[in-house]
Amino acid sequence: MRIRHFAYISLMALALSGCNEALETAQVDLSKVKNKVEQPLPSHILAQMSAKGMDRNSPIMIRIFKEEGAMEIWKAKTDNRFDKIADYKICAWSGRLGPKVKTGDRQAPEGFYDLTRANLNPNSKYYLAINTGFPNRYDAANGRTGSDLMIHGACSSSGCYSMTDQQVLEIYAFARDAFKGGQATVQLQAFPFRMTAENMVKHRLDSSYDFWKMLKVGYDNFEVTKRPPEVNVCEKKYVFNQQATDGGAFNAAGKCPVMSTPPALTAALAAYGKTYDADYAKAMSKFDGMAWYDPTEAERKAVVAKLRKGRELAYAPTGTSLEAGRMVKVAELEDLMAKRTAQGLAAKTAPGATPAAPAQPQATAVAAATPAVVPVPVQNPLAFTAPEPQETADATAKKPFWKFWARN
Repeated sequence: MRIRHFAYISLMALALSGCNEALETAQVDLSKVKNKVEQPLPSHILAQMSAKGMDRNSPIMIRIFKEEGAMEIWKAKTDNRFDKIADYKICAWSGRLGPKVKTGDRQAPEGFYDLTRANLNPNSKYYLAINTGFPNRYDAANGRTGSDLMIHGACSSSGCYSMTDQQVLEIYAFARDAFKGGQATVQLQAFPFRMTAENMVKHRLDSSYDFWKMLKVGYDNFEVTKRPPEVNVCEKKYVFNQQATDGGAFNAAGKCPVMSTPPALTAALAAYGKTYDADYAKAMSKFDGMAWYDPTEAERKAVVAKLRKGRELAYAPTGTSLEAGRMVKVAELEDLMAKRTAQGLAAKTAPGATPAAPAQPQATAVAAATPAVVPVPVQNPLAFTAPEPQETADATAKKPFWKFWARN
C-alpha cells in the first residue's frame, strides 16, 4: 500500500512539474491581443511583483548581455533597491561583440542609454519597438554614428536587439507601466557579456577591452548598490556615481570637473574590487595561454539554423556567442583572426564586389569615424508624450542619489 501511495505521489509530482514547465514557457496568443500598446503584463509576473514587494508602476531598468544572448528587466522594490523580475533570450542581434562605431557596421550598441516615453514606438513594423537612444552623449563625443537602433519584435536584426513578438509585448508593457508611474527615464545597460573576472580574462586580448573596462565600472556600481548608477560623460569617457564639486559641470568632450564619490560607496566598491582581483588572478592562472574566440554572426546563425525551418524568410535567430565560440590557444586565435582579415580583404577586392561594412576585429583596433554632424534620433510623434516637469520651490534642492543609497 505504501509503495502504491508513493508511486501515486510521484506521478502527481511529475504531472505538476510538466504543467508548471508548460505554464512557464507558454506564450500569449497574439491573435487574441486587442490592444498591444495597452496589453497588461501576465498575471504570473504581477504575482511575482507582489511577492518581491514591487509596485506595478515602480521604476525599471533593462540589462543586455550580448554573449549570453540575454535581456533582463530589473524593477524597484519598496526599499528603492532593484531586483530582477524577468529575463528573456534575445532572438537576434547582429555583428559581433564590441560597440557600434559607424552607420552600416551592423553592430548592436553597447553602453548606457536613457530611454524616455518618446523612445516607445507603438506603430513599429516590427510589432512594437523601443529606440535604444543611440547615439548617446558618449557616442556623439567619440564620433560614433547610427540611428534607429531598436529593441523590437520580429526576430530579425541589423544593428538592433530583436526579440520575439511575444517577448517585446511584455518588455514594452514593463516600460509603459513604469512611465505611467512617473519614471522619467529608464536606464538601458548594454554589455558584451557578464563582467565577471573569468569573462574579463577570457576577453583580455580583444581590441574593445579598454572600452569594456570602462563599462565595467558602471556594472560594478550596480552590482554593489542594486540601483542604476548616475551616468555622466566627460573627456569622452563614462563616469559613474560621481558628483561634480566646486561648481564644476560635466561636458562630454571637455575636461572632467573635480569629482567626489560618497565614502560609503567608495568602501563598498573597494570590498567588491578586492574579491574581484582575487578571482581575476585565479582566472589568469586557469586560462594561462588561452583566450576566447569570438564567433562571427554567420557562425552564430549556423548553430541555430534548424530553428528557421518552416518560418518566414525574415525570421533570423542568431544564436549565442557561447554556443558558437570557444577557448583557444593565443597563437591559434591570432591565426584565426589573420585568416578572417585576409578573407575580408579578398571579398572587398573581388571583381563586382559590393564594399562591405567593416567587421569588428578582435586583435586590431577599430578606427572610429568622426563626422561633422552626428544624427540624433527624433521623437516619435506617435509615441507617448512625456509630461512637462513641474517647477517647485525645492526643485533645486533634490536629494543627491548617494544619500538615498546610504540611507537604505
